[in-house]
Amino acid sequence: MKTVSIASGSKGNCTFIGFRNANILVDIGIPCFLLEERLGQLNIDPKSIDAILITHEHCDHCSGVDVFARKYKTKVFMHANGYPYIRQKLNKLPDSQIICINGSTVFINDVMVSAVPLHHNSGFCVSYSVSDGKSKVSIATDTGHLTEEILEHLSGSDILFLEANHDERRLLMNPNYSPYLKRLILSPQGHLSNTECGTALAKLVKTGVRQVILSHLSEENNTPEIAYTTVKNILQKHGIIEGENVFVDVAYQHKVGTVFEME
Repeated sequence: MKTVSIASGSKGNCTFIGFRNANILVDIGIPCFLLEERLGQLNIDPKSIDAILITHEHCDHCSGVDVFARKYKTKVFMHANGYPYIRQKLNKLPDSQIICINGSTVFINDVMVSAVPLHHNSGFCVSYSVSDGKSKVSIATDTGHLTEEILEHLSGSDILFLEANHDERRLLMNPNYSPYLKRLILSPQGHLSNTECGTALAKLVKTGVRQVILSHLSEENNTPEIAYTTVKNILQKHGIIEGENVFVDVAYQHKVGTVFEME
């Protein structure tokens, strides 16, 4: 199994998850030419992508799906509850390439994909977990809070992409954000802060999570250094040592992230 963040942040998101019999992209919120360029850096042939999973309809997660999927004839998966919102963003994509997840799971070749709802100011947003029975990769971004159902869904992940969107103080002091936008981001339908991310991770480490990638960082209200330090300090307060009990990495907006591989 191989997984890597191709882009992460408010200007576009895309994650690659590759198994022996299935190559998957979660979201494409960057232009097709940029995705092709970054896949090339990873020696991944765009034609080898078997499926695209879409979390929700916001442009930073689906703006590049239409062009890429039509060019490479890639199947596009989405939760049935999100279909009405996502479909209008993919108005050129043939129905034959769209597959709705009607229950909680679907198989792409021999890889199982499970989805649970997140809490975000969108029509319908989900977290995905992808597993071949040996390795499990999960992605949870764009959520204002994490319920016990979501934590259970993420538990035991070998690799977890978890939102650490903002530092609360930086957000509240940001003169470029309106009071309304600040309230929305901080609300249960907004985005996870660094503190909320660290608190959730302290619980998830106990379920076996050993590698987390802090994701969807705000370029204005966060930095990789602040996110990492905040999460590390929270884990330490719970007796969890970063670098021993769990490893913390950061995903970036403008470059490919760390490649993680497992047998």
